Amino acid sequence: MAKKRKRKIWLYVLVAILLLLLVFIVYFKIVTRIAPPTELHPDELGFERVKVDEDYYRCEGSWLRKNDFGLWELYIEGKPLELGVMNGLLTSELVKSQEDAFVEQIKVMIPSESYLKFLKYFTAWFNKDLDSYIKQEYLLEIYGVSGFASENYEFIGDKYDRILNYHAAHDIGHALQNLNLVKCTAFGVWDERSSDSSMLIGRNFDFYVGDAFAVNKILAFVNPEQGYKFASITWGGMIGVVSGMNEKGLTVTLNSAKSDIPFGACTPVSIIAREILQYASNIEEAMAIASSRKSFVSESFLIGSAEDHKAVVIEKSTDTTLLYDPGMDHIILTNHFQSDYFKSTPLTIENMENETSVYRHERVQELIQAKESFDYTDAAELLRNRKGKGGKDIGQGNEKAVNQLIAHHSIIFKPEQKRFWISTHPYQMGSYICYDLDSIFRYASDVEQEKVIVLNDLKIPSATDYTINDFNLLNIFRYQADEFKKLIAEGDSIPDEDAVIPLFIMTNPEFYYTYDLIGQYYQGKGDVGNAVKYFKLALSKEVASADERKNIEERIQECSDE
Repeated sequence: MAKKRKRKIWLYVLVAILLLLLVFIVYFKIVTRIAPPTELHPDELGFERVKVDEDYYRCEGSWLRKNDFGLWELYIEGKPLELGVMNGLLTSELVKSQEDAFVEQIKVMIPSESYLKFLKYFTAWFNKDLDSYIKQEYLLEIYGVSGFASENYEFIGDKYDRILNYHAAHDIGHALQNLNLVKCTAFGVWDERSSDSSMLIGRNFDFYVGDAFAVNKILAFVNPEQGYKFASITWGGMIGVVSGMNEKGLTVTLNSAKSDIPFGACTPVSIIAREILQYASNIEEAMAIASSRKSFVSESFLIGSAEDHKAVVIEKSTDTTLLYDPGMDHIILTNHFQSDYFKSTPLTIENMENETSVYRHERVQELIQAKESFDYTDAAELLRNRKGKGGKDIGQGNEKAVNQLIAHHSIIFKPEQKRFWISTHPYQMGSYICYDLDSIFRYASDVEQEKVIVLNDLKIPSATDYTINDFNLLNIFRYQADEFKKLIAEGDSIPDEDAVIPLFIMTNPEFYYTYDLIGQYYQGKGDVGNAVKYFKLALSKEVASADERKNIEERIQECSDE
């Protein structure tokens, strides 16, 4: 009798646990579901895309086409929902391929299925209030784009939830572990530092989530119903801004900074940048917008203003927004805060001591000081520079270089002339092509198929010191480095390693990471003699960061203890 009673009690407990679990699942689904900003489905607007020619589409007064340099040029106009629907309809294949590339790279970066599932639910919970921090007009625009997203990722979330959350991907990376996806470099010169005294701004957007992610870059020309017309360099599904200029000659670019761990959703930094670009005409207005929004993470907004004839940095942490103005004829921005208040904080000090930001800042200062003045071709030369301080060869792809050969895009602005130059493949080593914002918006809605909107006479030629052989060699190095990492993880051996390892070294002989990988390979095999030899060779090169140097030194110690 007692045993039956115990079984009944355990049965009741089990049923109660299952009911609680069911209640929790239902509750989780309810509180994490983000309702669309309108009941109107994007299809109900009745827009249709017309294919005019190969890689050329039109819809009403909006259009998308691929230029001779491989860049997609997009023009959209209208109210917020119309902007989103036009964008999504015209770029539907690009939206889908971009999500394919993003999800595939996330799987490469996070191979654990269990951690990916955790990430999915963490993101859903973390961002459950995300829509309350984004203006209604941008929610409508994102919703419009999301109607044309892929059907293949419903297991991650519905289309609107996914596209909305992708706008916070950069911020979520910080939220999880300060992921080093972004190590950008930017600078500006004016007055005596500029060859014609007008302002010149350049930046490398070194945001890397796989090569496929950077294949289909979109140059978006946006004519919103409210606010200023603007141009932005973006990708399929993205309405936020990372680099752009508006019709008033105001420019915005983003550089990440080391951040506190946030505990809930706020406004994604790309959406803050979008609002600045659409509604600010000068530094004061940009600062007012940035100050009015609470961000997920710490970020630096480099603001160039034709009206103010200078560039400044808006430094924004999760609870403080400050303006940094160097008070000189030039400005440099990498990935650390520079204002008196922020540069003394523990996070900034840690970042400056352990990461590559200070080194790149000092390298840009060297390059600026080496020239009397800059024009747009000089700006491209600086942004393409692959050497370390003092012109030292630090290997290809070193994070200490201004040009790490991973850039999604590189861009040069002349705000007072409202012109900009955007890089073409590969990275920033191909031609930079020029656009004039005023002339584009003058006839954008009536542009004809054969109309070339690139200013070919102002094109910056491809880098002469970077050949197809250099490009191929770097790709071989990166492929072989990935193979080494697989061998290290699986504990396998290289067939004919005496021949393979010297060939691997030849692909990138001055890069510390080449020797670090070989050392790790030998350490995994138990060959501590060769492991220590290559670890010491790695330390003899320019190691990217203090943390990386410490890791290599610890591996040497591990070998000594064996």
